[in-house]
Amino acid sequence: MSAKIPTSRIGRTAKFGGLVAGQGARWVGTNAANRFRTEEQADEKRSERAMDTANEIVAQLGQMKGAAMKIGQVLSTVDFELVPDSDRDAFKAKLAQLRDDAPKVDFPKMRRVLESELGGRVGDHFATFDQTPIAAASIGQVYRATTHDGREVAVKVQYPGVAEAVETDLRNANMLFPLVKRLAPGLDVKAIAGELKERIGEELDYEIEAQHQRQVFRALRGHPFVVIPEVDTAMSTRRVLVSAFVEGVSFADVAARSDEERDRYGEILFRFYFGLLERESLACGDPHPGNVIFTADGKVCFLDFGLMRKVPADYLVQERDINRALLRQDAVALHHQLGALGYLPGPDPFAVDAIFAQFNDAASWYLTPGPLRITADVVRQVLELAGSPRSPHFELMRRQTVPPQALLIRRMEGLLFAVLGELRAEADWNALMRELLSGQEAAGVPRTALGEQEAAWLTGRRRAMV
Repeated sequence: MSAKIPTSRIGRTAKFGGLVAGQGARWVGTNAANRFRTEEQADEKRSERAMDTANEIVAQLGQMKGAAMKIGQVLSTVDFELVPDSDRDAFKAKLAQLRDDAPKVDFPKMRRVLESELGGRVGDHFATFDQTPIAAASIGQVYRATTHDGREVAVKVQYPGVAEAVETDLRNANMLFPLVKRLAPGLDVKAIAGELKERIGEELDYEIEAQHQRQVFRALRGHPFVVIPEVDTAMSTRRVLVSAFVEGVSFADVAARSDEERDRYGEILFRFYFGLLERESLACGDPHPGNVIFTADGKVCFLDFGLMRKVPADYLVQERDINRALLRQDAVALHHQLGALGYLPGPDPFAVDAIFAQFNDAASWYLTPGPLRITADVVRQVLELAGSPRSPHFELMRRQTVPPQALLIRRMEGLLFAVLGELRAEADWNALMRELLSGQEAAGVPRTALGEQEAAWLTGRRRAMV
């Protein structure tokens, strides 16, 4: 069934307003009644109210597209402290479904966007065009087609009316975040709202995404185990993005393979996302299973570069210093660098030892020397230490902030870690991180067969640029 996108400002504002007002009133009632309950009863009622709020957020956002669904996708990476432990994973899975199970829009409506952007009829531009989408997301759908010169391409078409819907959603986002704050008291909603508005505004313009994709394609041209589809610039517009079609299998297929294959692919994912940040200063904020394709020759094709940020060079140097301080186990340097970047807002003193313990726990998966298989249990344990109210660092974390420049970096790290857990990949993540932070020419690196291949490719690239 075709999904209708509510584009009117009044209609979309009413949905947000109804959600926030209704839940706000219920929270007031719950808090008032809790005055006459035991502490245990009050906790139970708060958990019930939190779960009801969480479910309504998913239900409302799931009926909408554009920024409303994108907000849901971003929230799927947040740990909601007040949602009961037994329900938290299911709730976050529902939010993640907003990303993966977007309802489809009938092709006749998408055809109008396509023909309006390219001019003429679909047949004027494509020899064949499969009207069944191969992927659907919050802002557009992807189709498979063949050009008149015989090239197989993927055609990403933006939903009709989604730009207007997003514009309204972005104005209404401030209505939603106080409600989110009830579920995650430690969340810096202002920083997330500001970054979300900027990034989603860019995602709406496929020409910006095409620029990102071309930049990554040029940076990784000829890479030994990474593939980036080449953009067809002549056929791409603000609402249509055409790039080379890459054949391959899904993440689910690879997740069922042998340890050896999964480990190799896990290292490739790590090298791609962290390497892109370290070498190209690009934070790719959307690592998830739907954005990777595994080709028959053992390479990994990466897709979707809408949610990306060029990190300022001077800021990235300071972010690297945080990881270097962790790897050196230098508590004083870590505390100083976090304070300089704004993670530790003044005048709170933030004890050096406490901050050191917190960040060591959060980054333990790549601070621990030697091979580590990242399983669902490992991910759960680290995330519990990194954001759960059961964490010994919880009260400390609630007083901290994440600088807007770092939001996509933190999102990339968190989502990549979760994906590696779904893949159940093993590697010496500590050695890989040291390699990337020290540079390919440092003594003792590269440390793996994939690292050797990448180092040879980087050497050839540098020579070609001389």
